[in-house]
Amino acid sequence: MSTFTVAWICLPLFLGFGGYLLPKLIRHLALAVTLVSLGYGLRHLLAPASLTLELLDQAGVTLTVDSLSGFFIVTNALVTIAVVLYCWSSDKSAFFYTQIIILHGSVNAAFICADFISLYVALEVISIAAFLLIAYPRSDRSIWVGLRYLFVSNTAMLFYLIGAVLVYQGNQSFGFAGLQSAPTEATALIMLGLLTKGGIFISGLWLPLTHSESATPVSALLSGVVIKAGVFPLVRCALMVDSIAPIVRLFGVATALLGIGYAIFESDTKRMLALSTISQMGFVLAAPAAAGFYALTHGLVKAALFLTVGNLPNRNLKQLQQQRIPTSIWIALVIASLSISGFPLLSGFGAKVLTMKSLVSWQVIAMNLAALGTAILFAKFIFLPHGDETKAPVKSGFWMAIIVLLGGLIIANSVHSEVYTLTNLVKPLLTILIGWLAYGAVLQRTTLKLPRVLEEFEHLIGAMSLVIIALFWMVLA
Repeated sequence: MSTFTVAWICLPLFLGFGGYLLPKLIRHLALAVTLVSLGYGLRHLLAPASLTLELLDQAGVTLTVDSLSGFFIVTNALVTIAVVLYCWSSDKSAFFYTQIIILHGSVNAAFICADFISLYVALEVISIAAFLLIAYPRSDRSIWVGLRYLFVSNTAMLFYLIGAVLVYQGNQSFGFAGLQSAPTEATALIMLGLLTKGGIFISGLWLPLTHSESATPVSALLSGVVIKAGVFPLVRCALMVDSIAPIVRLFGVATALLGIGYAIFESDTKRMLALSTISQMGFVLAAPAAAGFYALTHGLVKAALFLTVGNLPNRNLKQLQQQRIPTSIWIALVIASLSISGFPLLSGFGAKVLTMKSLVSWQVIAMNLAALGTAILFAKFIFLPHGDETKAPVKSGFWMAIIVLLGGLIIANSVHSEVYTLTNLVKPLLTILIGWLAYGAVLQRTTLKLPRVLEEFEHLIGAMSLVIIALFWMVLA
């Protein structure tokens, strides 16, 4: 199994660069790589035996694959399969598919890293591949958005790298467990880098512009899987190091409320989804024990929503409320929106229930408010007028991608069938009902534009300074 794991990690790099020389086969190679990852991830979900590979014994450079990794790997596989199918009949070049393969492989690597130096390498490769995909249209706007993302990411990773060196200096090991006895500044620097990469709290406000301005399939990849490469190590560290868990949970709660607070008053559909991603990453961090299943559900839902919104007549919600959208597209929107709201029969229900049951007492009120905000937000999609099928703007490959993603939500619903009790059913349904009533009675008629000053480039770096000060104080406390 160890040999197969090493081959699985190396496969995307070999096929990515080698496939570029075979442009007619590159789509098939991309699909093959993701199918292999799907099988590998399912293997560790169905038979959750932990596998640890020590690459450099003395330095603590290790890879660990377990059920938590399995959830994230399956998420990466399904979302990437959907994106490849979505782009199958498009005019995307071999370069585009090469970057998807490399991105897929580097994200998988991040999900099995158990030390800070190999994780650093994986995150940096992710940044480069994501930048090239964001800038793929080669327009002035896309290049600027990509460079903005790359600069913020590299700044965060510089802080992270300094922290990783300090961990090694104190423990003679790069392993995640070294945070237990690491200097205060090391923990703060590493967490700042990961919080920024994961789109968490104010240091992650680079995300709305980046995800909303990217091409539709790239937005699906960024929000579905790439953002989780920064969140996964935080979850892993929270489960390994007791002193880190309260900080991770606190940032999870703050992020869930911040993201949904902005998203509710947003009228641009892609920005709504991007801000919702911030909020949903808060749910992942708020309950590390349930993070794997929640990440899987969110990845499938958010990829489906971005691909569907990309096929709507326009991005302005106010204009969409004045015209009918095709019923077929509306149904896809409704299924995904119901899942993320926590409706039964879809995996979002089980993810919400498991997360709420894994909260500690001080988190409960805030996370229930965030769940209510999620129901309000996605009522905007559920209650859109529909019925006009005459000009369904559906791109080729759209339905294949949607079947993979929504089918995944339905199948994953059976993973935690034990949550279907009367008590567990009442609360989510009541939350959704109250959210819909609040939307229809108040928020549907409310127009409020929140300032975007914190998203400005110069303020993003300043926000990192504020977050690192807060982290120093938290770690000391």
